Amino acid sequence: MEENNTKDEIPGRSLNFIEEIIEEDLRSGKNGNRVHTRFPPEPNGYLHIGHAKSICLNFGLGKKYNGKTNLRFDDTNPVKEDVEYVDSIKEDVKWLGFDWEDREFYASDYFEQLYEFALILIRKGKAYVCDMSADEISETRGTPTRPGKESPFRNRTVDENIDLFSHMRAGEFPDGAKVLRAKIDMSSPNMHMRDPIIYRIIHTSHHRTGDTWCIYPMYDFAHGQSDSIEKITHSICTLEFEVHRPFYDWLIQEIGIYAPRQIEFARLNLSYTVMSKRKLLELVQNKFVSGWDDPRMPTICGLRRRGYTPEAIRNFADTIGVAKRDNVIDINLLEFCIREDLNARASRVMGVLNPLKIVLDNFPEDLVEEMEAVNNPENPSAGIRKVPFSKELYIEEEDFMENPQGKFFRLSPGKEVRLRSAYIIKCESVIKDPISGRIREVHCTYDPLTKSGMPESNRKVKGTLHWVSVKHALKAEIRLYDRLFTVENPDNAEEGKTYIDYLNPDSLQVKTGYIEPSVKQVLPLDKLQFERLGYFSVDYDSTAENLVFNCVVTLKDKRPK
Repeated sequence: MEENNTKDEIPGRSLNFIEEIIEEDLRSGKNGNRVHTRFPPEPNGYLHIGHAKSICLNFGLGKKYNGKTNLRFDDTNPVKEDVEYVDSIKEDVKWLGFDWEDREFYASDYFEQLYEFALILIRKGKAYVCDMSADEISETRGTPTRPGKESPFRNRTVDENIDLFSHMRAGEFPDGAKVLRAKIDMSSPNMHMRDPIIYRIIHTSHHRTGDTWCIYPMYDFAHGQSDSIEKITHSICTLEFEVHRPFYDWLIQEIGIYAPRQIEFARLNLSYTVMSKRKLLELVQNKFVSGWDDPRMPTICGLRRRGYTPEAIRNFADTIGVAKRDNVIDINLLEFCIREDLNARASRVMGVLNPLKIVLDNFPEDLVEEMEAVNNPENPSAGIRKVPFSKELYIEEEDFMENPQGKFFRLSPGKEVRLRSAYIIKCESVIKDPISGRIREVHCTYDPLTKSGMPESNRKVKGTLHWVSVKHALKAEIRLYDRLFTVENPDNAEEGKTYIDYLNPDSLQVKTGYIEPSVKQVLPLDKLQFERLGYFSVDYDSTAENLVFNCVVTLKDKRPK
């Protein structure tokens, strides 16, 4: 059972720039010395590793400063949202080790209040109903170097705007017929200030409010006001929202409500990965992956299924820190964090992915010995296990070479190696398939005086191999994963290409492996280290009759063959 306690702050780590801002606010007594953050996902997809960074940041700040953190769903677009996404987001946040307690909110909780805020703007002459189509609005917005053109409906009277807005709410106009726009400045150098849309008509049932509403606030209108309603002190956003902040500030000032402080930080960009929800959805819909929880996906549910732990992800978030400028984090750092975590917790077992049969000519035919093997050398309290040893064994194909080149310290004709937790063996001969020439068996002898743990076992040999007993090993499906993309930045496609062109056709390989019998009772998401190969996790598909393991990460930065 995995612990879900949040990771303590890294000793000696200096404050990041957000913590410096918060501590200055606390010193000055701002917000009554409160710290109240929120994690505000849109329920239109599954969360990914980038969201995990934001979750760890927002909930971590709340914990560090004895404050509070809300979970708020910005559910303002019923066309793209679904209860499935809401449920998955809650599961992911809990799995990462965070608790929003009784503070689960939705922008839809505030629809009536947001409507009243819109009326305040209309009464002040700061918003108007516009009949232009979406395309017409886009065409008249101008460019960053050329001012936009004012809507012909911009100067409607307050009474006319209130009347039209009420009829919009009553459902008397079709989708796209009218919108409510803020009246700001069509020549502003900030495109987001050029009379942005704040309400649109959508005749689609909402997953929480049903058909009560047919007008919905735009994200930029609902987001800041929801923060204000919840009395959020520090509204933590990613950098793409920096240019939206003047509009948020304008709305807060014109409506005359409490003003949270918005702080932007760099979003997480990970090498060999795409983070766009749209692109991840395309991967799922076009069946390039098996689903949102495909272990090759950067989604939290995908990482969980692959075998990542919440502790490793939280450590990764702490390690990369909080930056003010966008950069790309090497995926090797994420893999390092999972290795560090699993090294301490994962039990060791022996498994063979590419079996080569070893026959011990001088080992008794019907004898089965039980060898004692350490479960985890990093954790003495993990104890030992018994591993059956018999005349016929499997080792990895790559651990034998008939004509070794260079410094090859594994098994070869006339050479000796130690079998992990067992005996020293010596290669005597090989048997090949007469047609293909492929080696079918390697015949060896074992030295009965070299049993691991016995006083006579101190004789030194350079190579140590893992193995399994042929007649005791359990057959298992082994899923090996490589990068989903072949290039570090699949978003930066060459001309005429898209990120799809960089999908790695070898990102998943399925093998039949043989594992020692101690794994028979494993459960989904149990973590094991296959000695000398990597860390593996039991997949959801696994049963007692059909074991399935996902490779979480190799022992080093390489892919198993």
